[in-house]
Amino acid sequence: MNAHPKDSFASLAKTAILGCVLAILMLDNTNAAPCFDNPQSAYEYLLSLENAKTQAREQYIVNINRANEGELVSLDGIGSSKAQAIILYREMFGGFTTVDELSKVKGIGEKTVEKNRRRLSVQD
Repeated sequence: MNAHPKDSFASLAKTAILGCVLAILMLDNTNAAPCFDNPQSAYEYLLSLENAKTQAREQYIVNINRANEGELVSLDGIGSSKAQAIILYREMFGGFTTVDELSKVKGIGEKTVEKNRRRLSVQD
């Protein structure tokens, strides 16, 4: 009877060690961040990431007749309250026929429309 608990303990210890080794190997491969020789290289890398995010956001076309609040707030100068105003205007008066009609929404001026013009659409 004494041999059985020792075998169980040895088996449990082997399993625990194997689990730790696998966890270390998995952690070593995840969250790998690039290393840089100097701060300037790190800074340039972070700028390139930020530029890529900005370009992706700027290329996304927002259909103001169908966009939800989350999509509308991605536009420059449009926060949550203005996005809600756009949705309310759309519900009250129907869809927009031109992008310029967006300036009829309270709080949204022609400058905001111009800043976002290339990202705005009224078509399906």
